[in-house]
Amino acid sequence: MLKGAEIVLVPNDCGSMKPRVQALSTRAYENMMGIVMANPNGKDRGNSCTFSPICWDRDGVCIENTIFLADEMTERLYYADFDMEQIRSYREREMMGNTFRKVKAYKDLLSNDIAYPFLRPGQ
Repeated sequence: MLKGAEIVLVPNDCGSMKPRVQALSTRAYENMMGIVMANPNGKDRGNSCTFSPICWDRDGVCIENTIFLADEMTERLYYADFDMEQIRSYREREMMGNTFRKVKAYKDLLSNDIAYPFLRPGQ
C-alpha cells in the first residue's frame, strides 16, 4: 500500500516454499494489498500463489485470504482476479496497512549496518 501500490507481483525462483507462501499471505494481510507470486514448478518449488488482503467479511468473521495456490509440479499459466473495489472498501474500514504505522520505530530497521549473526562472507 506504500506509494499507492495495490497489487505486488513477486517473481521468484527458489525452493522450500511453505514458509515463503505463509509469509506472502501475511504480507498481503499486513499491508492490505494483493500479492501474487510466480515460481517455477519442481520438487519443493512451485506453489505459485495469489493472496487477497481481505481476512474478515463485513460481519467480522475471519475468512481465507488465499485466492489461488498451485501445487509443486504442475507447469501452467494461471490467472487470478482481484475485486479492487472490494479491496478498497476493506481498506477504508479495517485497521492494518499504515493506519497505526510508527515510522520512527523503523530507524534501526532501515540501517545499512549488518551485525552478528547475520554477517556473510564479503560483508
